[in-house]
Amino acid sequence: MRKFSRRHKGNIEKTKNKICLSLDEAIDILQETSTAKFVESVELHANLNIDPKYADQQLRTTVTLPHGVGKELSIAVLTNDENFAEAQNAGADIVGNDDLIEEITKGNIQFDLLIATPNMMPKLAKLGRVLGPKGLMPSPKSGTVSTTLEATLTEFKKGKFEYKADKTGVVHVSFGKSDFAKNQLVDNLQALYNSIEKNRPSGVKGKYFKSLFICSSMGPSIKLDLGAFA
Repeated sequence: MRKFSRRHKGNIEKTKNKICLSLDEAIDILQETSTAKFVESVELHANLNIDPKYADQQLRTTVTLPHGVGKELSIAVLTNDENFAEAQNAGADIVGNDDLIEEITKGNIQFDLLIATPNMMPKLAKLGRVLGPKGLMPSPKSGTVSTTLEATLTEFKKGKFEYKADKTGVVHVSFGKSDFAKNQLVDNLQALYNSIEKNRPSGVKGKYFKSLFICSSMGPSIKLDLGAFA
């Protein structure tokens, strides 16, 4: 039988059979139970009434949270030589074309996000098996295929990121760090919820959200009342 630490048992007791009616209450409990010896990430887990195997029930989009998520992204850009200077001046950490493709082919992926110009996409097709499972394959829908590199890089450097529902229809996404101010976490959580609601797939019939939970990296799940969001 799995044994829990005294710290974890205490946190579970604070959330047992608890449903938070407001975001303020939920964030209070979240921060109170974020007791690991490091700064924990905090996540939203939204169980949606969708079946992603159908094209009209898939959720994949981007969002920029008001206060970011507390993580600095390493961004690579795949483009023509003539665009290198623009990408580098806009803050790209890695810029390349055929040489970058070769590194990716070898499995040498030293970036968190890959942005590509449209003319490079045919060359990336063969790397779908490498980039796809890691969620790094550029796509127009996620904003990572772009002809305006400066604007795109600026957005992502400010904290824009992509999220999607997994094959079971659940969205797992970070909305900050446990040491953020309470109001920052409330703002980010509300913005993330609004984004999921705004991008409701056309094929959804009836109730969209089944359940909503938040948690920290090492903390227990905290259930939210569906009416907690404005």
